[in-house]
Amino acid sequence: MSDFNFETEAIRNQLERSQFQEHSTPMYLTSSFVFEDAEDMRASFTEEKIRTIYSRYSNPNTSEFVEKVVAMEKAEDGYAFATGMAAIFSTFAALLSSGDHIVSARSVFGSTHTLFTKYLPKWNIETSYFDINKPEEIESFIKPSTKIIYAETPTNPGVDLIDLELLGKIAKKHHLLLVIDNCFATPYIQQPIKYGADLVVHSATKLMDGQGRVLGGVVVGNSDLIREIYLFSRNTGPAMSPFNAWVLSKSLETLAVRVEKHCENALKVAEFLESNKNVSLVKYPFLESHPQYEIAKKQMKLGGNIIAFEIKGGIEAGKKFLNSIKLCSLSANLGDTRTIVTHPASTTHFRLSEEERLAAGITPGLVRVSVGLENVIDVISDLEQALNS
Repeated sequence: MSDFNFETEAIRNQLERSQFQEHSTPMYLTSSFVFEDAEDMRASFTEEKIRTIYSRYSNPNTSEFVEKVVAMEKAEDGYAFATGMAAIFSTFAALLSSGDHIVSARSVFGSTHTLFTKYLPKWNIETSYFDINKPEEIESFIKPSTKIIYAETPTNPGVDLIDLELLGKIAKKHHLLLVIDNCFATPYIQQPIKYGADLVVHSATKLMDGQGRVLGGVVVGNSDLIREIYLFSRNTGPAMSPFNAWVLSKSLETLAVRVEKHCENALKVAEFLESNKNVSLVKYPFLESHPQYEIAKKQMKLGGNIIAFEIKGGIEAGKKFLNSIKLCSLSANLGDTRTIVTHPASTTHFRLSEEERLAAGITPGLVRVSVGLENVIDVISDLEQALNS
């Protein structure tokens, strides 16, 4: 790992140039790689010799992408996946056994919740949820079979926060693994490993790509844990494609400048929403009204690009608002150059029961905004006319 600053590392951390002396890393769209002779082939497969063998195991493009994220998160090693959910599933599948237990924040992405409640129980892996607003209760959920503490911060979609330093201390005290989904913040805004996280997960589809083009996921952290995740993934095949890795590695070169602008726009939008008479609640980490504002200022460099707000009038008012949007996109994605408005209860978290949604802070009228890179005046004007409709 070099001593370069974040932006320089993202741009200058590249593969070694080929004989063609290219300035920008080329794509390696090949499924396999050749060997010099039988001994080279044998030594490569037994890992006596570390080299690229097959793109399901590794590829020069995925290696470059992973190396950049490893440097950004101050991690030891990493592995890239086809999607963010592939990264999350593979992490748990590789590290847990039948009878193990997870302690997780209740506020998690809908598909992660489904993984915890529908699929992992098939292998006798249990999950207990704690309220992210009651961190003092976390230790009461820990039992002898607990292996992992898991959380998103900020959460999806309620934009709640949890103290990473506190989680790190609890995990260390009980000899547990701490896994943090850092998707909303990106490594530019916060680095959970500094606070004791063993592994950090990202959906690279979001702000890492930043332009709604490709899918991807990545896990970085402790090298011994990554080794287990790699071996599981090498045999089960959720690997990232070389093309997507090439796109994402190039995207990381502009991550800092993009995230700075996203956050600048988001704070202005949040301040507008807080002043609008048709909005009853706004949650954005860098608004002083946010319940965990002090935590945000302690562990986050900026507030991120996601805002959650509640429209007065409930579900019907929310539907009318969405139907009145003209400029912003109605989509379930986030972290795009384009501002996206989502109604979580009917999209990303619709599979949850109403009781489960309410427990996670997802009310019927909750709206999530992923603020993009348009001129913020235009974004605010669109939101204002939709709210006033």
